[in-house]
Amino acid sequence: MKYALLIYDDETTWANATPEEQTAIYAEHSGLGEKLAAKKAFVAGEQLAPTATATTVRTARGASVLTDGPFAELKEHLTGFYLIEADSLDEAIGYAKTLSGTVEVRPCVAH
Repeated sequence: MKYALLIYDDETTWANATPEEQTAIYAEHSGLGEKLAAKKAFVAGEQLAPTATATTVRTARGASVLTDGPFAELKEHLTGFYLIEADSLDEAIGYAKTLSGTVEVRPCVAH
């Protein structure tokens, strides 16, 4: 089954991190990437650009409205994701626990 690991963080944490702190965070992600690759569980994953670069599209009754930035004002923003294959929610949670911060684990709907 596919799971999305959605990574949330306060963007100022990254912006204010020392080079050593950034290196440590990248090392966590490299470690997860190696685990996923070894189990052939990696499907996709990316770090996302800051929310200031986002465009929100809201469509209702055929009309769309575009706004700059995120729609909601939140302390933590979606900063990256992994799309993985896992045999169970527990396995997916185990992968999420290898990363610092907040990681939402959400099963994908099979079609």
